[in-house]
Amino acid sequence: MNPIDTYIHAATRDNTRRSYRAAVNHFEVEWGGYLPATADSVARYLADHAAVLAHSTLRQRLSGLGQWHVEQGFPDPTKAPIVRKVLRGIRELHPAQEKQAKPLQLDALAQAIAWLEGEREQARQQQRYADLLRHTRDQCLLLIGFWRGFRSDELIRLEIGRIEAVAGEGMTIHLPRTKTDRSLKGSTYRTPALSRLCPVAAYLDWLAVSGLSSGPVIRGIDRWGRISPDPVSPGSVIPMLRRILQQAGVADAQAYSSHSLRRGFASWASANGWELRALMEYVGWKNVASASRYIDSDDPYHRQLVERLLPRL
Repeated sequence: MNPIDTYIHAATRDNTRRSYRAAVNHFEVEWGGYLPATADSVARYLADHAAVLAHSTLRQRLSGLGQWHVEQGFPDPTKAPIVRKVLRGIRELHPAQEKQAKPLQLDALAQAIAWLEGEREQARQQQRYADLLRHTRDQCLLLIGFWRGFRSDELIRLEIGRIEAVAGEGMTIHLPRTKTDRSLKGSTYRTPALSRLCPVAAYLDWLAVSGLSSGPVIRGIDRWGRISPDPVSPGSVIPMLRRILQQAGVADAQAYSSHSLRRGFASWASANGWELRALMEYVGWKNVASASRYIDSDDPYHRQLVERLLPRL
């Protein structure tokens, strides 16, 4: 790979490349389309999947197809007026309400952590090293994910060399790239040490038990207790979270997803008086619309707010 190709490869995130490849494969192999594609074939492809795929998935497929054509030097058929009109028509005839991840409430988090701590102690007493590693890693994953409001892709990209943690004080986490960081400047996040459910203590415990000093934080662990040199895959975070919650006895464990940690923290912070601006700055949201999607209010109809504003008789 020459230097130019190296920098071009670095400019695109791995999961973006995977989604582009999946889009091309779905169009060409599964649907039977031909590349380079025409605007009419792309429109037919959209129409055939209008009632099957979500709007977001269709847009992702278009983006992947468009990127393939640009990279191969062909005109981009996804920008044609007929394709855009078909996409608008699908939105009109197949409206879909966006599904929101179930927020992980603080009491459910505490229940899961209490179970993990009990399992860790039993594993230590019975010298089950693989289980001790796994439960300690899971505790680190849950607490950092919740208190920092991290997405699953951000959790798996945590690097030991980019984290500074001081017991009893706090931790500073640097991510060189995030979903909303279009300029690739990187972002720094600070998390305080807490008297209970502490993410700093969980992280330091994980380093102490695992013996890790560099590389990814959240890694795979096999049945013999061997720690992978690579981070867990993006698709494994949701099964991991659901497994932990189910084993801890949390109700409706299968209803949670990786966004449940982010939504859970945002809802907890909002319910406890955090101003929206402070919450946006802490989590890293760039606009109010993005933040509002993650917040579940205890007063969904805003009755308390309206009552306060009503003129008194």
